[in-house]
Amino acid sequence: MQLKQKRIDFNIISDDNKLLLLNEINNHILLDEKPSLFLDIISDTDIFKAYPFSMLYKLKETDQSPIHHPEGNVWNHTLLVVDEAARQKNISKDEKAFMWAALLHDIGKAETTKNKKGRITAYNHESVGADLCAKFLREFTTDEKFISKVRGLVRWHMQILHVVKDMPFADIESMKEETDINEIALLGFCDRMGRTKADAKNEINNIKIFLEKCRSS
Repeated sequence: MQLKQKRIDFNIISDDNKLLLLNEINNHILLDEKPSLFLDIISDTDIFKAYPFSMLYKLKETDQSPIHHPEGNVWNHTLLVVDEAARQKNISKDEKAFMWAALLHDIGKAETTKNKKGRITAYNHESVGADLCAKFLREFTTDEKFISKVRGLVRWHMQILHVVKDMPFADIESMKEETDINEIALLGFCDRMGRTKADAKNEINNIKIFLEKCRSS
């Protein structure tokens, strides 16, 4: 005899429904070819606007530089990144941590994005996002090892840009202490590909340079 799976009422905000939604998101990001289809459907529901999912909902209202992100707001970018991550996840050493990091990687942009005379920036969003993603996940799990993995990926996902361009924000040693450079390379590739008009050949070359510099450090 099979038990009937409990359905989510997206109009009722309760702890039970929040946990059901989290499990649904987990299933879709791990099993779907394009998790964005499900994520986009739920993104305007009442429960998604409630805490802690509201941390992700805010990304729909967070603009990005049209020069670097012609796809639009942070949520649009996140959906593209998650779909790319779904295509690449079999390369990851921990698919679950990797896919959650892809979903939460820019969660810090809602708090850090500034628009100064038309120039949009989100400085330090990776550090802010690392703490926010841990806060989000602790609403649902006490698995600190898992949370630490996701947090590390979110915290260091911008290092590819910093290392390749020899920017002062590059910190290879600290990154190595907290996370796996190969996982960062994979997430960073998905992040860069999560833009319209992304150049795959150029991004692959940047990943090679990043790994070479990290390994020789």
